[in-house]
Amino acid sequence: MEATLYNQEGKESGKVALPRSVFSTPWNADLVHQVVTSMQSSAREPWADAKDRAEVRGGGIKPWKQKGTGRARHGSIRSPLWRHGGVTHGPLKERNYIRKVNKGMKTKALFSILSQKMKEGELLFVDSFDFGVTPKTKRAVDSLTAFSKLPGYEKIAYKKGSRALVLLGDQNSNLAKSFRNIKSAKVDEARNINPVDALQYKYIVIENPEKSLKHLAARA
Repeated sequence: MEATLYNQEGKESGKVALPRSVFSTPWNADLVHQVVTSMQSSAREPWADAKDRAEVRGGGIKPWKQKGTGRARHGSIRSPLWRHGGVTHGPLKERNYIRKVNKGMKTKALFSILSQKMKEGELLFVDSFDFGVTPKTKRAVDSLTAFSKLPGYEKIAYKKGSRALVLLGDQNSNLAKSFRNIKSAKVDEARNINPVDALQYKYIVIENPEKSLKHLAARA
């Protein structure tokens, strides 16, 4: 199983052997949906929080006597019936959105996504990026523009949307800073890829396939 290897100018530079354990996994929509929605739910932060009548401020004294005033009887201004009173059955920060998914399911879902992207021509293998010593956004833009001239990758340089997920064989802060100002692109190490990011971005650019594919194959 092979794929074409390109350089940062978008020109062919050879071939790369692909591990079948990663790129020959059949598409499993149910598994991918379960894993992705579970990961998104687990990442959710419960910010909404409302105070009940025991937490709102004031109202320690009975607002008026029980009888003889002609008004409805009340015991506290912290009652939910009152303005600025407590909230009944409101949202609480203690709510837990975590949904557990085992490691094997995550791995199989990731391989299923990568295999499908390979079939649809949304995976691009690049031998290396060399942007010099100083980070330059222009060089990153030039590379994406060069890739957009390849058949099937016309939208990789679009400025809007989640277009390109660039996976590196090793940590490289220079490359990360070069792509940082491109809102439609994201840079990460290949070892850190997860099903949510793989599904979110239309194209996946794998740099230094020799090392990057080893990280992916090690998950099998």
